[in-house]
Amino acid sequence: MQSGSGAPSADGIWHSLRLLSHPGAEALDVLDDGVIVVQDGSVAWTGLGSDLPSRYAALPRHDGGGALATPGLVDCHTHLVYGGQRANEFAMRLAGASYEEVARAGGGIVSTVRATRDASEDELFASSARRLQTLLAEGVCAIEVKSGYGLALEHERKQLRVARRLADAFGVTVKTTFLGAHALPPEYTGRSAEYIRMVCEIMLPALAREGLVDAVDVFCEKIAFSLDETEQVFRAAQALGLPVKLHAEQLSDMDGAALAARYGALSCDHIEHLSAKGIEAMRQAGTVAVLLPGAFYTLRDTQVPPISALRQAGVPMAVSTDHNPGTSPALSLLLMVNMACTLFRLTVPEAVAGVTQHAARALGLQHSHGAIIVGQAANFVLWNLQDPAELAYWFGQRPARTIVRQGKIRIIDSTEAS
Repeated sequence: MQSGSGAPSADGIWHSLRLLSHPGAEALDVLDDGVIVVQDGSVAWTGLGSDLPSRYAALPRHDGGGALATPGLVDCHTHLVYGGQRANEFAMRLAGASYEEVARAGGGIVSTVRATRDASEDELFASSARRLQTLLAEGVCAIEVKSGYGLALEHERKQLRVARRLADAFGVTVKTTFLGAHALPPEYTGRSAEYIRMVCEIMLPALAREGLVDAVDVFCEKIAFSLDETEQVFRAAQALGLPVKLHAEQLSDMDGAALAARYGALSCDHIEHLSAKGIEAMRQAGTVAVLLPGAFYTLRDTQVPPISALRQAGVPMAVSTDHNPGTSPALSLLLMVNMACTLFRLTVPEAVAGVTQHAARALGLQHSHGAIIVGQAANFVLWNLQDPAELAYWFGQRPARTIVRQGKIRIIDSTEAS
């Protein structure tokens, strides 16, 4: 695995590819004898090898050997930076405890808050870096990292600083999301209104001034924050010019998606209990529905997101790991692609678009990630696969052969001749 600034340049002609340059939800059209030309770290040309302009003839050549080439993957919802782990709660749920019961017993998010507060920034970086490397090895080229396990200014800052460090250390696009309204910290028990004021008036403005926040999220749920509290956070974000996202309708229909759509939310995530009203509001706002099958699976949920209604409304559907220590300890985005197909009945083209173009849109990265387009930074993956459907079919292996991320060759195996 190559990381950091020392990775070799990907500039040159990448030829003999089976090119999936712009995944679509209707079909996965592959261009045989495809070529990607990279210059100065960006895509300069794509097309058939027979049409390659002569002006590129002198560039270095990279033989793809017939590999399937796709845009780099985008993991658009993660809680990657945290302390500790919660395997004991997994055992509790297996023994019959519900998600709400675990939370009310002092477990859940608050237990991770304790571990995250106790960890130093360097300790958080080291543990998060190991997790990130696992995702990167599978072809992830952009990732969201949320805070929300500090729930105090110094500890939320610590999480977000680690996220920025990960971006620099591994040459990967990281979008940071402030999730101060994730849970009520123990010291604010019974004082939810006071805590939300602190989030809006102290934490968010300070972190935004420090350049640590790209977007703002809230966990809107009966065991978390109300619709009114959510809107207070959204107003604070709006005043700072920051886009919003929402943990919406995971455990019940709180009407959060409709609220988020009114604020032009980038995405509403989980959405198992999403209503027709919420779907229509998201459609009108252009808000992405982010599906998180890892949490659905881990919690043994039975309420499937309204996939058919979302499909009929034309709401774009993204797929993500929701990596977190409590409800989705998943470090394979390709496994989530498989789960989205098997558990939620997405088609293969929908699922592949869900971890490329729609996931990029959920982060506001649609102009730089999720497709192989002239002018964008070179972020693409060569796979040891023949059929794009294999991206959803296999699980338990890592078929990525070569990963180009931010115009650099990040991983390469011995099968490539160049």
